[in-house]
Amino acid sequence: MRAITQHRYGGTETLQLTEIETPTPGPDEVLVRVRAAGVDRGTWHLMAGRPYAVRLAFGLRRPKFPVPGRDVAGVVERVGAEVTSFAVGDEVIGTADGSFAEVAVVPERRLGHKPASLSFEEAAVLPISGGTALQAVRLARVGPGDRVLVIGASGGVGSYAVQVAAARGAEVTGVASAAKADLVRALGAVDVIDHDREEIDDAGRRWDVIIDVAGLRPLRLLRRCLEREGTLVIVGGEGGDRSIGGIQRQLVAMVLSPFTHQRLTSFMAKETAADLAELADLVDRGVVRPVLERTYALDEAAKAIDHLVAGHARGKVAVSL
Repeated sequence: MRAITQHRYGGTETLQLTEIETPTPGPDEVLVRVRAAGVDRGTWHLMAGRPYAVRLAFGLRRPKFPVPGRDVAGVVERVGAEVTSFAVGDEVIGTADGSFAEVAVVPERRLGHKPASLSFEEAAVLPISGGTALQAVRLARVGPGDRVLVIGASGGVGSYAVQVAAARGAEVTGVASAAKADLVRALGAVDVIDHDREEIDDAGRRWDVIIDVAGLRPLRLLRRCLEREGTLVIVGGEGGDRSIGGIQRQLVAMVLSPFTHQRLTSFMAKETAADLAELADLVDRGVVRPVLERTYALDEAAKAIDHLVAGHARGKVAVSL
């Protein structure tokens, strides 16, 4: 089969389109004919091996999985002997250890049925970013009337977080560039802060919940914008040093949280079939819709990653097969 492969850490110049052997699913795995693969920030981190901490789990000297890509949407081609939830011909979404390929193996526990209303390209950008946003909003205990600030509202996770929080009855403010403000409002935000012209504390506003998806704003700034008993959820942070990236804010927040009225939290997103089913239900009910800016062919996977990392994407991008 054709696949994008990588045998050393680095930039997109390390990626190449090659012919490799078709994988065989294990007893609890499903073989999926890939129709589209999502591209997220994690794709870049695993490709570059940065921060270096990711190499502890994904290969010290070279990538543990030679085919990049995690998000996947496609059609079931084979099922393992112990698989009970899927059959050949089912249209599915999930997360694979290498989705930039014509065929991918996906564990049953990380697989769900594709929402019927979505194209394969739209469905492919749902699992990781949508699941992360769902878990962040759930962790923040967002409810009707809550004032919620989503930092990084026009990106992959942020675009879903705005929609899920708004669907729960929250009053959402997004942080994004002026060029993407219309998109964030269309997703359900009542206001947008232009991060190029103002900081989140400029108007003295406070929020019940802050979901910080992007950037490295100091913890003290985030707390200053949070109500006395508000909740901060740090989903990620780009930048930082080469060893641990932006993780230091999460560590400090967890240490400080027990000593303040504010709830300062973070989490590692989990990829589960239950969350995929909930996301599919939200999509089918018209509550959530993937924001797919553009697609790339398999041999253009490097361009897709470069476009995302450069910050040009409005929502998500996908590789289409």
